[in-house]
Amino acid sequence: MAVGAPTPQDKFTFGLWTVGWPGNDPFGPVTRGPVDVVESVERLAELGAYGVTFHDDDLVPFGSDDATRDGIIARFKDALERTGLKVPMATTNMFSHPVFKDGAFTASDPALRRYSLRKIMRNMDLAAELGAETYVMWGGREGAETDAAKDVQVALQRYKEGIDLLVQYSEDQGYGLRFALEPKPNEPRGDIFLPTIGHAIAFISTLERPDLVGINPEVGHEQMAGMNMVHGVAQALWQGKLFHIDLNGQHGPKYDQDFVFGHGDVKSAFFLVDLLENGAPGGGEAYTGPRHFDYKPYRTDDPADVWESAAANMRTYLLLKERAAAFRADPEVQEAQRASGAADLARPALADGETWKDLLADRSAFEEYDVEAAARLGKHYTRLDQLAIEHLLGAR
Repeated sequence: MAVGAPTPQDKFTFGLWTVGWPGNDPFGPVTRGPVDVVESVERLAELGAYGVTFHDDDLVPFGSDDATRDGIIARFKDALERTGLKVPMATTNMFSHPVFKDGAFTASDPALRRYSLRKIMRNMDLAAELGAETYVMWGGREGAETDAAKDVQVALQRYKEGIDLLVQYSEDQGYGLRFALEPKPNEPRGDIFLPTIGHAIAFISTLERPDLVGINPEVGHEQMAGMNMVHGVAQALWQGKLFHIDLNGQHGPKYDQDFVFGHGDVKSAFFLVDLLENGAPGGGEAYTGPRHFDYKPYRTDDPADVWESAAANMRTYLLLKERAAAFRADPEVQEAQRASGAADLARPALADGETWKDLLADRSAFEEYDVEAAARLGKHYTRLDQLAIEHLLGAR
């Protein structure tokens, strides 16, 4: 199937940690050498990406002195200027160094929490300087292995304290950043705080500036907990909280696999792209932000394969986008949707101006409603599902 090459208008972005992953895992060391930051920027630009994102420690190795840091940042800025790549998002590594083994926002040690906040603030300064609009926070070490270890209610209060302070810092500095919490259920901690989209959205409602905090859901993080990513993203869109998104592939409730997007549950990927690009059929909002790929090249890949895998993410997305558009435009699909009554979901139960009193007075709503006749009606969803499969497989 022919699709166009990726362009910056597609808003495809990659983290430095994705194409730069050297192939280490808990059972073995690296299988590839490091990738220079400038090479990452240049190669991604050649492939048609829109932007690049980074943790502070992806860009500048942890513990670097100021002169080294300034030199790396200068090279990075030069590469961005030459290629036109943007930095739409940045984040802070609060999980790799052993000092964060008990968390950052929710570490028991107040001095470590203060250090963590300063580390984030320093990278926020750089993010704002580079034009980032979103700041992602993944609390990979915010959690516990045993329920005897922490008072979760107190930990969440500390979490709130940290987020509130950083949002205020951004506002006082005039950075205008929006913050996106990234949910994940487990790994590397036994249980991570704010494990799902729903947990994160509920937490955001407690913050001082909930309008400036949303979520950054990841395909693998939701699916490794057996959750439906499409449903979670739809809820985030409905609540105006989808500030950023991480796309990758996952084979069910396992460890975090970080496959190329679509190289996991491809049917879910199809419906996710359809939602992001087109919104819900009933008129729900589409997504306008970056399509960010948070994946890892196979450990078996060589350095040249890394760029094949980066291109594969974008090509798969574009293929699914084309298939989703064909699905929406298919007259048979539209007829099947009408036959299933799917469009009726957009109609409120009460007409304009009706109240509960009118509902009580309407005998057709209850006393005269034919429950048995309604129960016999089929919804014909199998036909809709099959049409989706046929479009996904390119059979229509």
